[in-house]
Amino acid sequence: VRILGARGEVIGIDPSAGMLASAARGLGIGLMRGRAEALPFADASFDFLAFGFALRHVEDMQAAFGEFRRVLRPGGRLLALEITRPEGRIAQRLLRAYMHGVVPLLSRLVARHRDTPHLYRYYWETIESCVAPASVLAALESSGFRRAGRHVELGIFSEYCATA
Repeated sequence: VRILGARGEVIGIDPSAGMLASAARGLGIGLMRGRAEALPFADASFDFLAFGFALRHVEDMQAAFGEFRRVLRPGGRLLALEITRPEGRIAQRLLRAYMHGVVPLLSRLVARHRDTPHLYRYYWETIESCVAPASVLAALESSGFRRAGRHVELGIFSEYCATA
């Protein structure tokens, strides 16, 4: 919103009414309920689409990328952020120990809900079952995206970029 100013519009979409209600409290943008696999927008509606840390929750990645491509204008950009499983065995074990031990312990100290530590354990399970980066890149390309690429930070934060 700060980058676009009066020149554009930012719209958030999520399948969860609860997540939308939480977002409505502080974002000040238009929000819609919907799924990545069936976006409620006309063809070529957007110049930029950002998808953050939800790819592992999408039922059909190929359908989602097809929808992303459909709603982007020619030359539009896609940015998909995702946590991916570390490549090395030692890094995987360290992250798993951190997510199963340290994070739940810290969340127990600061969380308002008793179930929060359990949710962080689930979070590791979603990381462990992430789609392999090569599969993500192949799906982007087969959906018609050009210049699909991946940048990684700290061995687990993947940034997938592609052009419609």
